Amino acid sequence: MDGHLATLGLGGNIGDPTASMARALVLLDTRPDCAVEHVSKLYRTPPWGKIDQAWFFNACAAVRTTLAPDDLLEACLSIERQMKRERLERWGPRTIDIDVLTYDDRTQHSQTLEIPHPRMTERGFVLKPLADFAPHLVISGRTVANWLEDADVAGIETADARSDWWRQISQTSSP
Repeated sequence: MDGHLATLGLGGNIGDPTASMARALVLLDTRPDCAVEHVSKLYRTPPWGKIDQAWFFNACAAVRTTLAPDDLLEACLSIERQMKRERLERWGPRTIDIDVLTYDDRTQHSQTLEIPHPRMTERGFVLKPLADFAPHLVISGRTVANWLEDADVAGIETADARSDWWRQISQTSSP
């Protein structure tokens, strides 16, 4: 598929977040306007921002898409709604979270979407999985690998070292 290359951050800490992320990736990959090209390892990460909650599972993905950035965001939000995501509090517990991190080398600042994601370079739980497949991706003048050198990655553990973990889980999960 021709189109644009976007990167996404996925996470969750309620229910079965790994199955939720796997399902979200499958739902994106089966759309005619999206194709999942790369997926990071699966990571278990300590909560960030609001720390009195369960640990998270996080991953990143590269998606080839013909959608415009805002339409890709809407596709991600639609999947979150389909999976019963509720936004009760900032940085709070969630079943699934899908963030558009980058879209080609575009910079965008609108009410609905900022690209690159405004806080991604401060978050080890985003940079570590993103570095699995895009260490040389340049964000705000520095590579992901370079940002990762300065990021707090304390407590981040590899939960599944396979890049196809999402396909394995989706095959064993109920629809």
